[in-house]
Amino acid sequence: MRRRASLVLLALAVFCAALSPLLRWYAFPRLVKIPANQYQDMVLEAKDATLLDYGTMKPRNVSKVTIVQTLKGNVEASEKIERTAGRDVVVWDGLSYVVGPDGKMVSEIPERYIFDAHTQEPVHADGEHVDGDPVRREGIEFKWPFLTEKRDYTYFDAQARVSAPIHYKGTRTFRGLEVYYFEQTVPWTKVPMPKKLPVKGITPESVAKTGTTRWYTTKRMFWVDPTTGGPVNGQEIHKEELRGGTLLGGREKVTAFAGHVKMREDYIDSTVELVSAQRQLVLLMTSYLPWGLLGLGAGLLALALVLEARGRRPAEPAGDDDRSREPVAL
Repeated sequence: MRRRASLVLLALAVFCAALSPLLRWYAFPRLVKIPANQYQDMVLEAKDATLLDYGTMKPRNVSKVTIVQTLKGNVEASEKIERTAGRDVVVWDGLSYVVGPDGKMVSEIPERYIFDAHTQEPVHADGEHVDGDPVRREGIEFKWPFLTEKRDYTYFDAQARVSAPIHYKGTRTFRGLEVYYFEQTVPWTKVPMPKKLPVKGITPESVAKTGTTRWYTTKRMFWVDPTTGGPVNGQEIHKEELRGGTLLGGREKVTAFAGHVKMREDYIDSTVELVSAQRQLVLLMTSYLPWGLLGLGAGLLALALVLEARGRRPAEPAGDDDRSREPVAL
């Protein structure tokens, strides 16, 4: 019986030891993914900012500029792309809606971001755009990959429609989470005018006819949870200018927007709470279960060896009976 039990325990130990790396290196990359129907929104604010009054074409100081960003999963579009892409795809229809202190729209820029649900790598397909302009993204946008590494990544800038490195700047603690801090600086770059502007009669086409161009620079900062790849905080030191042309009345340039854009506190709290819950699911597949199974396998192996050793121990000699002690008759 001991021999049979030790063989069963040995088989279970081998099974646990084999299942551990399979969960981490085979199941995890295939099972953990961004859901296609995910919806999220975020509110950012730039307090004591500078904003262009398009009525007078003069910059003015304002108490606050608010940016509302939404990302809505388009399930129908993702399923259509998956049929030809041969992999799990997520389609996010995003909108960046900027309003001034009076609640009136400053700009409205839609975009469609298509990416691999598992790796967050861009997937190029019809419909990929920023403000209606077709783009071909390289690198990430909005979210880092699961199990983010301590290295630079390529990040897509929707304003300039180009990708550039975003640099890993070290590990920090943010609201009790260990996070990776990243920075990207986009130098002054000529960028398209938003297609939707706040003043009737002023369109990108009419601005272009005056010879006036739009320029932009930003310092982009992200605090990223390395387990889920989800940013728990984001900021930008953002500047925009209109330069040249007759629209400015002889001026060389005017500030269209300048401010330090930060996530609103209540959205930081909800994002940290969401990421903290999601990271437990990722850790379950990458750490808790693999290491737990490995430890269980080692314990079962040790128990099997103990039982096998006891089964092989020689039997004790039988005790002498009383008759063996009687003298032998001659």
